[in-house]
Amino acid sequence: MDRYIKALRAVRDNEPLVQCITNFVTVNDCANIILASGGSPSMAKDIREVAEAVRGVQALVCNLGAIEFIDSMIAGGKEANILGKPVILDPVAAGGTSLRREAAERLLKEVHFTAIRGNASEIRFLAGQEVSGSGVDVSKVDAITEENLTDMVEVAKSLASKIGSVIAVSGVIDIITDGTSVVVLRNGCATMARVTGSGCMLTSLIGAFCGAMPEDFFSATVAAMAAMGVCGELAEEQRLEKGTGNATFRIDLIDAVFNLTEKQLMEGIKYEVF
Repeated sequence: MDRYIKALRAVRDNEPLVQCITNFVTVNDCANIILASGGSPSMAKDIREVAEAVRGVQALVCNLGAIEFIDSMIAGGKEANILGKPVILDPVAAGGTSLRREAAERLLKEVHFTAIRGNASEIRFLAGQEVSGSGVDVSKVDAITEENLTDMVEVAKSLASKIGSVIAVSGVIDIITDGTSVVVLRNGCATMARVTGSGCMLTSLIGAFCGAMPEDFFSATVAAMAAMGVCGELAEEQRLEKGTGNATFRIDLIDAVFNLTEKQLMEGIKYEVF
């Protein structure tokens, strides 16, 4: 638990600059969640400046929702690899179309990713399994349940070992593994799925945590996933108390990240070393 608190503290103390190449639907929320965590966002994605911009940041986040900027992701990712800076991938709808399948395969071939955060359908695709994903949402067939948890852990562990990345599978149950260690989280709420870009925000948050604590990317990723889940629960308490909807919930979620205390994270995290 101490290392997760350390990660939360590190983001606020170190104020990491996080460069995001993300989609137009969620760019504002991704910037705001980074700011709420204590970091600072950069949204530089033009191929003419992306590699230069990477030199001044602490982490790079690549989001497949911005599929038209694949060349920028590769240029920025290669520069970050050379400089030893963390690169985080969000493989949005990776198995959904031939274009996305080819783009995901190209990214994995040309860039080493420190961490990859996706839903179960996206991670299964990257692991070479048949998937049933629907757009950006996880398929009900692929979704993590208590019944298939062990199977999904093995899928994630295998992928992590194969490509040398921390793999974070988000859903009702979250799995984070580096191929050896595995942490399972059971935080969050259903309303998070009713907000556009909650997954993109989570990946950006992982970027902030990894940028702030480069000595332990696994713990940083677990801490970011836990923080997002706990803050989702805090925002849901506000929604139920005030009788508001998903738009206000999005604001309350960002506010919860901004106001998250070490005590709230320590007492709220529901984790299991698997």
